[in-house]
Amino acid sequence: MSAVIELRRQGQETFLSRHGVKLGFMGFFVKAVVHSLKQVPSLNARIDGSDIVEHHYYDIGVAINTAKGLMVPVLRDCDKHSLARIEQDIAGYADKARAGKITLEDLQGGVFTVSNGGVFGSMLSTPILNSPQSGILGMHAIQPRPVARDGQVVIRPMMYLALSYDHRLVDGREAVTFLNQIKASLEEPTQLLLDGMG
Repeated sequence: MSAVIELRRQGQETFLSRHGVKLGFMGFFVKAVVHSLKQVPSLNARIDGSDIVEHHYYDIGVAINTAKGLMVPVLRDCDKHSLARIEQDIAGYADKARAGKITLEDLQGGVFTVSNGGVFGSMLSTPILNSPQSGILGMHAIQPRPVARDGQVVIRPMMYLALSYDHRLVDGREAVTFLNQIKASLEEPTQLLLDGMG
């Protein structure tokens, strides 16, 4: 998570003054998920009876904590929006959910969900699929850990990710490919800033 943390540190003040919201982690993950869903489209599909329905849009559910428990409002057309717009939408839904004003429409139609158990201190968990979606990504707490870099042991901020998926649609190779795409996007996050700007 070093690159994302550094990008947030460098740009937080400017981002906040320009867009009115903080640059969080969730926006990066939503953008990384969209990029990865394009690479592994089986995770952007669902089973409807005996049919497989492939989605060609990117409406991503984001778990938000409220006094009444978790809610998962859906961010629409994430492939078409900037990181700033996604962060604004997340903040807007969080305010709406905590005020008890979330609507049924806000919660329907997502193709994939991102959940952040790390905000509660979770080190690793298995997120439960939000049916009829075929995948959910679980984020966990960022912790400093020893890792090998260029033949040296160094301390880096690390996060475990967990992917739960519908094995009727997604095989292990596709699941690992998806996770590797997420990892690559987060380790080189500047491209995520450019996606959706045009």
